[in-house]
Amino acid sequence: MNFLHGCVLLCVLASSLALSAEDVTLLQKEVEVARGPGKSWNSMSTRSLVDLPEVSKDPEVGRFGGMPIKVGEGSGFFRTQKIKGRWWLIDPEGRLYIHKAVNSVRTISSRGAREYFKSEFGSMSQWASVTSSLLHDTGFNGIGAWCDYKSLKPASNNLSYTKLWSFMAKYGNKRGGTYQKPGHTGYPEDCPFIFDPEFPVFCMEYASALAETKDDPWLIGHFTDNELPWRIDMLDNYLNLHEEDHGHIAAAKFLAERHGPNASEKDITEDDREDFLAFAVDTYYNAVCPAIRHHDPNHLILGSRFHGRAMKIPRLFEAAGKHLDVVSVNYYHAWTPDAELLTSWSEKSGKPVIITEWYAKAMDSGLENTSGAGWLVKTQRDRAAFYQNFTLGLLESRVCVGWHWFRYSDNDPTEKGVDPSNLDANKGIVTNRYEPYGVLVDHMRDINSRTLGIIRYFDGADSWPTSSED
Repeated sequence: MNFLHGCVLLCVLASSLALSAEDVTLLQKEVEVARGPGKSWNSMSTRSLVDLPEVSKDPEVGRFGGMPIKVGEGSGFFRTQKIKGRWWLIDPEGRLYIHKAVNSVRTISSRGAREYFKSEFGSMSQWASVTSSLLHDTGFNGIGAWCDYKSLKPASNNLSYTKLWSFMAKYGNKRGGTYQKPGHTGYPEDCPFIFDPEFPVFCMEYASALAETKDDPWLIGHFTDNELPWRIDMLDNYLNLHEEDHGHIAAAKFLAERHGPNASEKDITEDDREDFLAFAVDTYYNAVCPAIRHHDPNHLILGSRFHGRAMKIPRLFEAAGKHLDVVSVNYYHAWTPDAELLTSWSEKSGKPVIITEWYAKAMDSGLENTSGAGWLVKTQRDRAAFYQNFTLGLLESRVCVGWHWFRYSDNDPTEKGVDPSNLDANKGIVTNRYEPYGVLVDHMRDINSRTLGIIRYFDGADSWPTSSED
């Protein structure tokens, strides 16, 4: 690390120590936001930490950075538990835990970034050390999907982590017929190959790689895929496939069993559509989850990161909850989390929720910000306001056990071969030359380092768990 980068990081660290209540008040009550460049700007009511009574910083306890309240002997791995109406992760030591993480914590592959990396860090170990320190100082206790967890060495740097396996996407790559869509894999007619008889066989073979980390206590759990196209009209879509396609055969059989051998699409009811969606969910998770449990019985299954229209389908969450330990959602197009929607996800599934993608991008970054689903705002301080507003809503919900900000670094427009959703947007807590956004990380830290106190405020004394150490 050269002198300049060291000074940048030290300034960020120093600002955290000097941060005062007066700094917090600088976050706006109203923030101007837009869906993207050229879209209309609208004012959004925004809540921040200053709107709560003064909350002290959480004490740091335990090997895994869990909270001071211990609710029993640790199992040696992360688990979930609902206590007095609130869902929690429980860390391997038995302590209450909320996973605060960042996605895509890895190096940038563009030529300019590689040159900068060489001059600023010199080695992967130095980058990992600086990056882990930045995450810890900002109050994050883990890393999310698409992270270089091997370089970051979670056990050495006290960062819990998750892994994304992409069972269906990997099977599709092997089978053929998939294509790239912004943010995820595309399938013919939005129909994943759930009903292929070869898919369960592939899952069991593919999941053998999970054995490598099955005894790692720092691993929280596994995502099965990212943003599969769960839609209420899946029955219609599968029927549109070629008659010899296994998905078409399964849909036709389903429809015939309900309406007779001569049934057609005109006979489909909304109940049929909901029931077929649940059938598809069962079929997918019945292939994936037993394969995971067979090769790794110790860690949580975190789902396939629901998104878009899927978030508004209660039957989807009901069906998925039979198989998962935690329901994961990539939550876009909401400035403030919908409390009723969050509650419904948990009630329908019977499981806690983790928000696995969300972010805002700012005009003052110098990037075009044409790609990506996050909100467009004007300044880094607006991004900070969004972070505080959104996380306060998640903590108030009593069903959310963590969040993963998307992502570690800004997009680099010169990087080749990237997903179309990651071309030119200000998504990172650092620039595409690894420089931290000081205002953003300062206000992220304010929330991240006071999670326990914020939850105590929202829940009240009567709803607070009793520690086994009391």
